[in-house]
Amino acid sequence: MTAKSILLIMDMMNDLVHPDGMGASSYVVQCNARGVYENTALAIKRARAAGVMVGYVRVGFSAQYPECPPNSPIFSKAKDNNVFELGTWGTEVFADFAPQAGDPDIIKHRVSPFYGTKLEPLLRAQGIERLVFAGVSTNGVVSAAVREGHDRDYACVVLEDCCAGASTEEHDYALAGLKRYSTISTAADFIL
Repeated sequence: MTAKSILLIMDMMNDLVHPDGMGASSYVVQCNARGVYENTALAIKRARAAGVMVGYVRVGFSAQYPECPPNSPIFSKAKDNNVFELGTWGTEVFADFAPQAGDPDIIKHRVSPFYGTKLEPLLRAQGIERLVFAGVSTNGVVSAAVREGHDRDYACVVLEDCCAGASTEEHDYALAGLKRYSTISTAADFIL
């Protein structure tokens, strides 16, 4: 391994990727079609076997949603739809990717995993140089993470078979744009 890495599993929460979650009509369909569940489990297994830190990023809001931006086209409906409330089943990490004791848990209130979170201090404290990304959505959190990670001087890797958009088009469009800022790889092929 040439750089100290972290595998970030982003927004792989019950609300979005569990068959009983609100994402069942879009993200679950795409995750099934793309093999995201199996590939993400493989990526986590490979990272742990190589001694690479695995971290979790989850979007969530406190009860009554005080951090929820009312003008956001993405998040403004969270309160009305009772989704993304911290401490509920919906914001728990999907069981197939469950964190282990000691894995970092980064809570975010916006699309970016960097904005207003403990991610940057964690990365600096651990001497992380390379960020490896898996998550939903490719055009949301993954895109934001790659662009910000790039601008903060981290090497970025997207495991494309561990990511999904709400549609194939969203995923493909996002990946096309991210090739300029990151290495695109797969769960089985990325070099630890």
